[in-house]
Amino acid sequence: MTDFEKFPENFPKVAEAIKIMKRAGDYLEMQAAVKSFGREFPVTMKTRILPGRGFISDNESPKFGTSGHEELLLSLRPEGTMIDYTYQVAIHKRWLRIVAKPLIGWFSMKYWQKAVIDELRKKPDK
Repeated sequence: MTDFEKFPENFPKVAEAIKIMKRAGDYLEMQAAVKSFGREFPVTMKTRILPGRGFISDNESPKFGTSGHEELLLSLRPEGTMIDYTYQVAIHKRWLRIVAKPLIGWFSMKYWQKAVIDELRKKPDK
């Protein structure tokens, strides 16, 4: 889940390209081209990898007019791996705030769940 350069290969519905610009231990700075609402947007990601647990990332998308704090945490449970995913979004464009709650709050998160989380569920444990 933290092999970001393979995100476009593993999750093509949400990632077009990811390039690591800086690496310092478990800290990465990346430039990504992500897909959302049928368009591609550039995103700057400042990410801390939590070995064996997932990642925490602060993301900026000036073209889309948002920034966000993302956490994807994995934990082992007797019934399997639990995925705890949160994304807190700040919307910087006024016009976007009008439609943002239903689109970002529900639609895009459901789409992300289908494009990423459901795909993870299909993969065997490695």
